[in-house]
Amino acid sequence: MAGGRARGSRRAVRLSEGGGLMARASRLLALWALAAVALPGSGEEGDGAGRAGAVAEEERCTVERRSDLTYAEFVQQYAFVRPVILQGLTDNSRFRALCSREKLLASFGDRVVRLSTANTYSYQKVDLPFQEYVEQLLIPAPPSLLADTLYFFGDNNFTEWASLFRHYSPPHLVNASEGGYKMACWLGVPFHWHGPGYSEVIYGRKRWFLYPPEKTPEFHPNKTTLAWLRDTYPALPPSARPLECTIQAGEVLYFPDRWWHATLNLDTSVFISTFLG
Repeated sequence: MAGGRARGSRRAVRLSEGGGLMARASRLLALWALAAVALPGSGEEGDGAGRAGAVAEEERCTVERRSDLTYAEFVQQYAFVRPVILQGLTDNSRFRALCSREKLLASFGDRVVRLSTANTYSYQKVDLPFQEYVEQLLIPAPPSLLADTLYFFGDNNFTEWASLFRHYSPPHLVNASEGGYKMACWLGVPFHWHGPGYSEVIYGRKRWFLYPPEKTPEFHPNKTTLAWLRDTYPALPPSARPLECTIQAGEVLYFPDRWWHATLNLDTSVFISTFLG
């Protein structure tokens, strides 16, 4: 499915000869979501590149965390069945150090990036220098912001960012030989689905909401996750609530094929996603 949106054909998870899931699709590198959600009282500095969000972190977590997962256990218990949060898989301290606001702007500020809308069904795209996007468009977002706001999703040339990408170490369960990096920046996206994948948080905190393929969430495709969280989520009965959790720096969330998911960055965030096929 193009662009990670709610459309397209089903992708099957393949097992590689080396024992990892084959990353035949693309990697989506979200360098930083500088536009953390803006609420009264925000302005706290976050780790890395900007302000922390003022959205109170929900303590509710219904996604299992595993720090000692073997490949066999992963395939049997999670790969085709349910999400899981993986801990202690990678050491990306070098990559993390290169993802500060200052270093990214110094190295890549003049690069032209392609912006897209977060709307579940929209195709709008605009080209803009990375520095201009950071300084003019990535500002704290009001709660009423619609999902047609432009974000940096990853329609970019891998070779232009290769000097940064080579410092990233993917989770050992992924065979990345057939993958390719894409870069992105955003607040978070409304509900959508695509093939299976991983998302690792490098900086900050990222909250996830997930539904299985057979359970379509109630949401407006042109409104943000924040609007859904405030307007729809509180009225959901327990049986209609999603799986949810806040992913911390150094953690990796795996989601199976065609699972609906929406995200919300609670702080300035750096994260990288690998879509499998």
